[in-house]
Amino acid sequence: MPIIGFNFDKIQVERSKKVEEKVEIKNNLGIKDVEIEKLSINNLNEVLKFIFEFSLVYEPNVGNITINGHILYTDDIKIIKDIQKEWKKNKKIETKLLELLLNNVLYRCHVKSLTLAQEVNLPMHLNLPTIHATPQEKTYIG
Repeated sequence: MPIIGFNFDKIQVERSKKVEEKVEIKNNLGIKDVEIEKLSINNLNEVLKFIFEFSLVYEPNVGNITINGHILYTDDIKIIKDIQKEWKKNKKIETKLLELLLNNVLYRCHVKSLTLAQEVNLPMHLNLPTIHATPQEKTYIG
């Protein structure tokens, strides 16, 4: 079933010092909690709220970006209850669902992080495509 909502709850970005040497960027993403949330839209009564935290740490002590948020997910009420029960018992989420959730978070958080890093002059954490001018080979023979 689908993801019906995605929200950023807290965004923190900080540059501690000027970038003067090679920077190592470590990222982390995790589901912090799973809750049942009551909604009253289109016959949806209860949905799952997956609370996540995404972070980028620029080392050595250059800066960091932390994004907290949540995803709203709907499915059959029995499946929702089973997912939450498994989370409370073992802190685990079924692999296929976890893949869907984490890919969604990664996509949105990486895009948001690019603009945040630019705002405080931190290096980009993703390699974007670039164009390099190269001399053209002469293919005309005449």
